[in-house]
Amino acid sequence: MPELTKKDLEKIRQELDHRRIELRPQLLEAVKEARAFGDLSENFEYKAAKQEKNKNEGRIRFLERTLKTARVVEDRSAPDRVGLYDKVTVLLEDEGETETYQIVTTLRQDALRGIISKESPMGRALMGRRAGDRATVELDNGYSYEVVIQAIEKGEDDGSLPLNRF
Repeated sequence: MPELTKKDLEKIRQELDHRRIELRPQLLEAVKEARAFGDLSENFEYKAAKQEKNKNEGRIRFLERTLKTARVVEDRSAPDRVGLYDKVTVLLEDEGETETYQIVTTLRQDALRGIISKESPMGRALMGRRAGDRATVELDNGYSYEVVIQAIEKGEDDGSLPLNRF
């Protein structure tokens, strides 16, 4: 069951509306047009149009299922504790390096940009902690390591982070 904020749900509804109302009719029309080109066994345009239509339908099903199963969580936290949308600077003790992460919901993560899910190992370790706290990041393979929270920069969802694609 995904844990999402009200803004996440709003973004999902907006994308669903776009895909159902605007994109679906366009893609159906593209399939019809490509079908008119003739022999379907060698019709690349038809196959490509059909693939795009199916991809859109799959995304619609995913978003609908996400809406049905989502649990709404607050995106606010105590002023001195790590919460959603906060940027957290941590010291990785084993390497002696610092890194900064922004904590978000699963549907908006982008680990390559330091935007991590609250449900990731690092996110779970940081949520609810204070600056100066030591946290243990536990990975699925049984390995764990320690981090020290050096700073918390309070943040909020300004709507700029897009939903992840699949």
